[in-house]
Amino acid sequence: MDAGDKSPRAAAEAAVAHNAVVVDVFGKQLELPPPNHLVFIAGLGVLAALEIIEWPVALAITVGHQLAHSHHGRALREFGDALEEA
Repeated sequence: MDAGDKSPRAAAEAAVAHNAVVVDVFGKQLELPPPNHLVFIAGLGVLAALEIIEWPVALAITVGHQLAHSHHGRALREFGDALEEA
């Protein structure tokens, strides 16, 4: 993305990218959730490991959390596209 690009789509992409952690793994870039989401997921893992909650419950909460986060990013990108078309 061009640093001088002021389009709504570019602004939406920048907002989504700002809330992600990008890690280079064997030459490929892997986009991870924001640090606060990683801490949340790690906390669920610890609760499941200590058998405070069951693994299926931790997995269901994690998947739901990731789907909500994914939906938010997609909605933000679509909003940027709609603004660009207007």
